[in-house]
Amino acid sequence: MKDRKSTFALYFGNRGFFPASLQKGAREEMSRVLRGLGHKILTLDEKATRYGAIETPAEGRIYAEFLRKNAGKFDGVILCLPNFGDETGAIAALQDAGVPIMVQAYPDEMDKMAPATRRDAFCGKFSIMDVFVQNRLKFTVLPPHTVHPETDQFVAQVDYFDRLCRVVRGLRRMTVGAIGARTSAFKTVRIDEGALQAHGITMETMDLSDVFARMRKIKDSDPVLKAKARLLEGYTCWKGVPGRALSEISRLGVILDRVVDELGLDCLALRCWVELQQQLGISPCVLLSEMNERGVAAACEVDVGNAITMHALRVASGRPATCLDWNNNYADEENKCILFHCGPVPQSMMTGPGQITDHAILANAVGEGCGFGCNTGRIAPQPVTFGSLLTSEGKLEFYLGEGDFTDDPIAADFFGCAGVVEIPELQKALQTIGYLGHRHHVSLTTGHFAAPVFEAFQKYLGYNVVRV
Repeated sequence: MKDRKSTFALYFGNRGFFPASLQKGAREEMSRVLRGLGHKILTLDEKATRYGAIETPAEGRIYAEFLRKNAGKFDGVILCLPNFGDETGAIAALQDAGVPIMVQAYPDEMDKMAPATRRDAFCGKFSIMDVFVQNRLKFTVLPPHTVHPETDQFVAQVDYFDRLCRVVRGLRRMTVGAIGARTSAFKTVRIDEGALQAHGITMETMDLSDVFARMRKIKDSDPVLKAKARLLEGYTCWKGVPGRALSEISRLGVILDRVVDELGLDCLALRCWVELQQQLGISPCVLLSEMNERGVAAACEVDVGNAITMHALRVASGRPATCLDWNNNYADEENKCILFHCGPVPQSMMTGPGQITDHAILANAVGEGCGFGCNTGRIAPQPVTFGSLLTSEGKLEFYLGEGDFTDDPIAADFFGCAGVVEIPELQKALQTIGYLGHRHHVSLTTGHFAAPVFEAFQKYLGYNVVRV
């Protein structure tokens, strides 16, 4: 995976009549804890202001210049209040920060409540929040209201804020590829390219004819082609698959990798039928599976909206994502259903490597033996966060939810890669999704991370989001 943990700029608020020892201790504790969690940090030199903290608007302007000089080097600001802190200095310092801000306040100790030792950060945090709201400066606060950096509660807050910052960083400026035109019958995957661009998401397109022409130019002796074939052979089971299918799939994989590099794609959506089956005799599912596994979110059926959602969920979780169909009821279990697709699921989300097969569903249309490339298997039990995107009247409309894949059995003759998912109040969620006009696809990643993704989407990126 290409993602890194967020780099944080640390801000320390001060109120002059509190002891300097509080600032010194906070700088040491915050820096040590955050570095121990794997985060890089940026701190204002302690000689730049009194104790390196901010109290006055003049000191705030010094910190603002510090951020300006380090623009692009940090993903979020942690505003630390070792004591009450000063709200006017904070506004001067952070009103143009341009990144998410988390406000943290130190707790008072019950045996240190004399004027010389008490912090009053509990109260000061409200003043910071109040003035931030007055100035329409977006910020994040998490329970409990006060928390010491050397606690598990603070570690959980940093984890949440890290995921939030990664989503903002990952989507504020990103590029998605649409490889092939939308299949005419698939009206469900329509997308408004202008709406995406208005939110900083660039869509690059390429026709399948160009992809096929590039594939034909690759020589059998090409070492890159041979390396791709070896990688795919080791990725899953190819027993019974014709050699020509592996060769064509490998060629397509080489070209997709090159397109990702050439266009600077963060994710892509591929037209996966029926030209690939009719003209090349393959299905691309295993390629999408392998790309998803290594962190390049890849959706099928030119579903650009879900490619973007997959990318967001992937950067939030730090783990692979996939795109599946809301496909089948699970007997009469109202909170369970079967999610499925032909084989783009990353291997780490499956119970095993999988088996390459012909496309049993498309065989009725293109003939048997013309669709090898589906990586079939079962999805492993695991917690998941899910969501999807559509565009409407220039807006980006998401839903987000959480559930769990179970170990419930699926009939042995069920085609593709599938799993049973359990979602609280599933029937209500399905109604909400349907009434909002969302498609039959859903993106998922491992783990429960809907809350930080929701806040990143709604507060910092300006998307419309519904929890289901």
